[in-house]
Amino acid sequence: MAKKTSNGIIDMMQEWFDKAPALPKNAREAIVRITPVLAIIFGVLGLLGSLAGLGFLTAFAPFAFLGGVNGYGSGFIAALFWLVSSVLLIAAFPGVRARKINGWNMIFWSELVSFAGSIISLSIVSGIIGALIAFYLLFQIKSYYK
Repeated sequence: MAKKTSNGIIDMMQEWFDKAPALPKNAREAIVRITPVLAIIFGVLGLLGSLAGLGFLTAFAPFAFLGGVNGYGSGFIAALFWLVSSVLLIAAFPGVRARKINGWNMIFWSELVSFAGSIISLSIVSGIIGALIAFYLLFQIKSYYK
């Protein structure tokens, strides 16, 4: 059942982004070539950044509580979403390098988790703009993955 639901989300979004103008073939091929490199670089940087962020948030949580800071938990939850997104990018690396659809799917879910983290951390406008660009590019190159 979960597989059918996840494919339904991808299919629904595919319909939306199929209506957008297509990139030239050489641009799509260039994106496909650099996607594995970007996945591993941003995955590792995101992993390190999210772990550092979680560490700082954990270390300073008592001081924030004593200072009466509200909304501190949303930053912690957003850092957890960032961590999950980064792990998905790292896990996607072998698949996108081999041009397998499961690698593309992991990047899709990584971007969806990242978007959810942006919404939770109240970076709504930048989250929407970033997600629209990322999903547009992802659906432009989907046909290269089997």
